Amino acid sequence: MRRVVITGLGVISPLGNDPQEFFKNLLAGRSGIGRLQTPFAEELSIRIGAQVHFDGALFFPPGRLKILDRVSQLALSAAAQAVTDAGLVFQGGDDPRCGVYLGTGMGGAETTDAGYAILYREGSERLQPFTVVMTMNNAPAAWIALEYGLTGPCLTYSTACSSSAVAVGEAYRQIALGRIDAALAGGAEAPLTYGTMKAWEALRTLALEDPENPAASCKPFSKNRTGLVLGEGAAIVVLEDLERARSRGVPTYAELVGYSQTTDVAHITRPSLAGQAHALRSALEDSKMGPEEIDYINAHGTATLQNDSVETAAIKEVFGRHGYQIPISSTKSMHGHLLGAAGAMELIVAIMSLKHQAVPPTINLTHPDPECDLDYVANSARTNVAVATVMSNSFAFGGTNAVLIARKYEG
Repeated sequence: MRRVVITGLGVISPLGNDPQEFFKNLLAGRSGIGRLQTPFAEELSIRIGAQVHFDGALFFPPGRLKILDRVSQLALSAAAQAVTDAGLVFQGGDDPRCGVYLGTGMGGAETTDAGYAILYREGSERLQPFTVVMTMNNAPAAWIALEYGLTGPCLTYSTACSSSAVAVGEAYRQIALGRIDAALAGGAEAPLTYGTMKAWEALRTLALEDPENPAASCKPFSKNRTGLVLGEGAAIVVLEDLERARSRGVPTYAELVGYSQTTDVAHITRPSLAGQAHALRSALEDSKMGPEEIDYINAHGTATLQNDSVETAAIKEVFGRHGYQIPISSTKSMHGHLLGAAGAMELIVAIMSLKHQAVPPTINLTHPDPECDLDYVANSARTNVAVATVMSNSFAFGGTNAVLIARKYEG
């Protein structure tokens, strides 16, 4: 098995549109959550979300912008950052040894929503000609492959909230097995549309707006938590075979050393303690590490009543007494739940923790839940801490779990 390193990062998020700004704001405990600034907000019961400050017109010419759903715009922009960060130059427009592995839960939700409005609200008989290619889930991955001439695998994973973690993990496996040498991997999501918000309202898992401060509405592991806050964004990493990265002489952020993908088969929405524990154990086994070697966990931490208590119990079961010694945080308290992009975004959080030797907080944790009694790094970041190995958890509707483990690169 070949060693796989991370050489580039790209982030478009509610807390900044590059990895450095994003992580700086996380460490500062800033919230990207607030009242939705959209024309339809007043028609919603839940009017909060984590929006990205992003104007596609600044990145794409008008003709191209017309055929790119917002999710593809976010994905392409994050990919461009990651490619530049890694110092990649694709010569000749044809690279069969580099793949694209992308996760998204909803694909082109904005175009889908607009199309339904045109058909059913306005009674039009004609849709935008590129509606199909704008809404299909594989559009973001396809556009990235086209942008850089990558003729290797171009695959899209849609496993709800674990989509991008699965995408990164599967790319990691293919490089480790020698089937490809590099990959752009991650995810993108742009779900803040009227129809999507109404659907999530009906599911009754969205957080209630905090009456005193909308930015404090997401409260993972707090006894007064009321649910998750939807967000949008994109996160892309460049994965490479270690020898390829060495030959290019580029610095590395971390080495990816463990991945698991398991399925609960317990319930379509309810989390499973046994399933999550299985995912955690499997990732540790894949990394050939013991529980005591993990220095930081970026938890799935959605702030729903069931998820947070079940995830806490799963960590206790797998890590035993050491579980109480590990700093853990849910950064969803600040950037919201990015659904299909969440896993890759939170992996980047963990990687930046390695780089900066700092752990971001779980903000809004003012009333600790007695059932959630691990070290959830409440409200303030920890700096100058020893972080050599990190874990990122993603547990999804449908029972598809994914866990990633990375460590400091040791040449």
